[in-house]
Amino acid sequence: MSATLFLAATITLWWTLHAWRTPQTLHATRFAPPDGSHAYTFSLLLPARHEEAVLARTVRQLLQSRHQAFELILIVGHDDPATSAVAHELAAEYPQVRVVVDQHAVKNKPKALNTALPTCTGDIVGVFDAEDQVHADLLTHVDYAFRTTDATVVQGGVQLINFHSNWYSVRNCLEYFFWFRSRLHLQAQRGFIPLGGNTVFVRADTLRQVGGWDPQCLAEDCDLGVRLSSIGCKVVVAYDALLVTREETPDSAMALFKQRTRWNQGFLQVLRKGDWRQLPSRRQRLLARYTLASPFVQAFTGVTTLAGFTMAILFDLPVGIALLSYLPLLPTVGTLFFEIIGLHDFGRQYGLRIRALDYAKLVVGVPVYMLLLAGAATRAVLREWRGRRDWELTRHVGAHLLPDAPTPATADA
Repeated sequence: MSATLFLAATITLWWTLHAWRTPQTLHATRFAPPDGSHAYTFSLLLPARHEEAVLARTVRQLLQSRHQAFELILIVGHDDPATSAVAHELAAEYPQVRVVVDQHAVKNKPKALNTALPTCTGDIVGVFDAEDQVHADLLTHVDYAFRTTDATVVQGGVQLINFHSNWYSVRNCLEYFFWFRSRLHLQAQRGFIPLGGNTVFVRADTLRQVGGWDPQCLAEDCDLGVRLSSIGCKVVVAYDALLVTREETPDSAMALFKQRTRWNQGFLQVLRKGDWRQLPSRRQRLLARYTLASPFVQAFTGVTTLAGFTMAILFDLPVGIALLSYLPLLPTVGTLFFEIIGLHDFGRQYGLRIRALDYAKLVVGVPVYMLLLAGAATRAVLREWRGRRDWELTRHVGAHLLPDAPTPATADA
């Protein structure tokens, strides 16, 4: 078992570092410089539930886009008067903004998106979250990417920013940093990718052909990516520190725990649905199976590593068994080493001062964070087994919207 966990952790580490293998690979992760012209129109969907505190700021920033051929559709619930009031005020103020009301008795994000899809008039449908900070040049770069790559989907970068807010925030931010800057590029190259939940853009005709989003899936973004991959759609991924969509970490450990439960359960749903079995090559299907099971592998690795370390310390084990129990710890230490380097790079890319305390939080937080992920995965399995698929909403408080937060002056170096 230790050898299996060692192999799984080593593979995950190698894939995570994909973008840094060569200077050419790193350069290829960025958006290509656009030519300044625009060819596509966009329908930008922004589902908002109990988001009255952050919605107006997000909308006003989106409206500053230098690519003006877009409509912004705010999706609110019929039972959410506070958010609805803000949305309708914005629609009355700005001609580009429309409001669609989700009348579903049981609400979730994919149902909200599907409610708005028939009203979209743009060539490209994009999705953002209610707390997003979106760069004014993003749509111009996305337009150019569609024109020059013949992509069906363009996945932009998403980055959590408020690494200082809680003990787990620095780890949470780094997860996004490695996932969007590196891992998703490998997934796209291999022809199988679970898409991100926002800053994702899909050709409207294709999106309608596949029926939009799965209304029952707790990871509707992952599910859409799997279905599009399975029918051979081309996905282009681009990460650029200047153009990423900025977000915040969950505001409490319990919120993070519930968010990871939802994601893990959603991955399990997608794994069980089996659309990935339509992928043409055995290599792609193996990647799909591993990717969709990876949250549970990660959680199990964390628990087993801690158990092995404890046994080796507390019990008088034979030398061979003791060494074997330490085996999964090796890639964990290797991952931590690269996380420290990644945290330095993260600070450099975003003009953030990384303190000694932040590095200490990164290192000391490893065992507790592993246990949190393990607990979330276990809860996800139990919820799926019991048929509980209610949507646990993640609250947004605007922790990434500090007025003095620096903005990178240049694109990803």
